[in-house]
Amino acid sequence: MYKTNFAFTTLLLMIVASLAACDITVDSPPPPGNSISDTERDDAPRLRDGSLIAHDVVEDGPIPGPRSCFWLRGPHSADPYINLAYPDSSVFYWAATFSIPKGSTLNIKGEFVHARYQSFISYDERGRPIESLADYLMQPDDGSSNPYRPGVNRNVENRNYSVQILDKAPDAERAIGEYNQDQRSNVLHTPAYGDGQQTILYRIYLPDQGRWPDGGVALPAPVLTMTDGTSLEGKDACNALQTQQPLQISADAAGIPATVYRKLLNQSGKPDTWPAQVPAKWYIQLDRPSLIGIYTGEMSKNPRRSEGGFYPNLDNQYVRTIVNRKHGKIFMLRGKMPTTPKTFNRNDSMEASELRYWSLCSNQGFANTRVNACLFDEEVPLDRNGFYTIMVSRAADRPRNATNACGIAWLPMADDGDGLFDEDVTVVQIRNMLASPDFPHAIQRVQDQDQLEAVMGPYLPMTMYLQPNQVETFFPCYPGSS
Repeated sequence: MYKTNFAFTTLLLMIVASLAACDITVDSPPPPGNSISDTERDDAPRLRDGSLIAHDVVEDGPIPGPRSCFWLRGPHSADPYINLAYPDSSVFYWAATFSIPKGSTLNIKGEFVHARYQSFISYDERGRPIESLADYLMQPDDGSSNPYRPGVNRNVENRNYSVQILDKAPDAERAIGEYNQDQRSNVLHTPAYGDGQQTILYRIYLPDQGRWPDGGVALPAPVLTMTDGTSLEGKDACNALQTQQPLQISADAAGIPATVYRKLLNQSGKPDTWPAQVPAKWYIQLDRPSLIGIYTGEMSKNPRRSEGGFYPNLDNQYVRTIVNRKHGKIFMLRGKMPTTPKTFNRNDSMEASELRYWSLCSNQGFANTRVNACLFDEEVPLDRNGFYTIMVSRAADRPRNATNACGIAWLPMADDGDGLFDEDVTVVQIRNMLASPDFPHAIQRVQDQDQLEAVMGPYLPMTMYLQPNQVETFFPCYPGSS
């Protein structure tokens, strides 16, 4: 990263030159921050005759979005949905909490969604992931196709599947964050914790245009087969599974307790901007002690990856940094975009790429765990060399040239900062999903915190703090010219 005035000037010149070339590309995505509303969806999804079991879906109430007696908690996403545990604003997920009766068999039946990605992931009482069953791993039902497999039309009509849920720990760990084309499975290991409770999260990333939030199909539904051979569906299955039981999770499963977070912010001898640094320091996501280590400096040695978040997705790897606008009202990022498949416009194919999905998000603090907004790969303008420039600020401080037309993307900071104690704090986070084995610069390749810059190279963004008038001066805009 640049650490001198010379390097600062060099970086500015490089960015100005690339933007002035006026060859910014972006594939007509939704506006920054994802303003797609439910009204833009197709007609509410319906089951085909005989293709799935009966399913009770509720779409009214104080919180928008479909839910069922099984997928009772959700959908989670950016406002106005349930905004918790740092959801990506282009992602929707639902949680099911249940207990499989002894000797019975639980299957979840559904249709592959029209989206960039879907998965089922099991968790323990601390919100730590146990196992992920990603879309491409799943064998479709007879007569159906899996649209996430190479060469399969993404819009194929018959797309049914069935997943078995087992109350046991996995014998072997699936690859974390990696695309492994040789694996296949229709089993999700979901061991019970506490007094026999089990938890699964169902995720949909970037539903196709007009198919928000559920990916254009009904929520998958439980089929419970009892020891006597009786098959229970819908509400009967939910009752037997006790899906409305109280949660048995720890206090820090979905966020750091406020009292702990306050102590981390107010450490003796640390500046009032701690732990935000200039230039910004990026951290890979490891375990929970390493997340706390962003504030204390104490990192775990060789922990399991991706356990440090709050109900994190095992198919992602993350880097994050703490931003404090006391250093400057605008936080600027400049980095190279990995290649990803184009799917938002209902594309027919899922082309091979370096990552399945990339996003950059503006979040509140670790006690609040709300997302402000995210930018996903298809909606970020790029220069001729595949580099992006993104400004993060409060809405009132947004530079007038921070627009796609000027080649500069923008993300908001919350006016109340971390949402609890410091109105100037924002957490900026980058996701890399299902990295290709052939992509050497993915976050997945970083084995140690000290390797970040060496491994990721230009894909780890350079950063600086600026003022709005500096952005408007340093980055002249010529929209419409060629």
